[in-house]
Amino acid sequence: MEAQLTQHDEETFDVLGKVKWFDPVKGFGFVIADEGGPDILLHANVLRNFGQSSVADGARIEVSAQRTERGIQATEVRRIEPPEAPSGAPLADFEDVDPEIMRSAPLEPARVKWFDKAKGFGFANVFGRSDDVFIHIEVLRRSGLADLQPGEALAIRVINGKRGQMATEVNAWEAAISPS
Repeated sequence: MEAQLTQHDEETFDVLGKVKWFDPVKGFGFVIADEGGPDILLHANVLRNFGQSSVADGARIEVSAQRTERGIQATEVRRIEPPEAPSGAPLADFEDVDPEIMRSAPLEPARVKWFDKAKGFGFANVFGRSDDVFIHIEVLRRSGLADLQPGEALAIRVINGKRGQMATEVNAWEAAISPS
């Protein structure tokens, strides 16, 4: 993330910053620009156009934005990087798993069965398989997401872990069909 502010035309410009907060129930949140200035409105529709229904607080984000009568609003999400994991510590569920096994697991297209943010977990199914895949909220957060909706399409890395089939990474579903 090099340039802080890039002018596209008279109305649209790129902004680098951090997600201040995003509430999928309310359908919006705010981004704080690295350059400072007023908060930038991030609407759920703009995030959905990027292929996500939520974004974790503290995630690094690059958006195109424009000034409106109601303030600065994001018009397009260009990139999201997950927030930094606390001290890089592995999750307890994965402490006995070789990190290389987690990294080498293929990204697979999946659909959310259900996810309960208050409980801190949920399940998805990889396309073509009936087995439930456990998704922990911390995996979601470390992947740059805050919540999932039933039926939402994802790309996940899955390993056999302490809880059976477990997601180690969660991405927008386009990641499973895009060339790396």
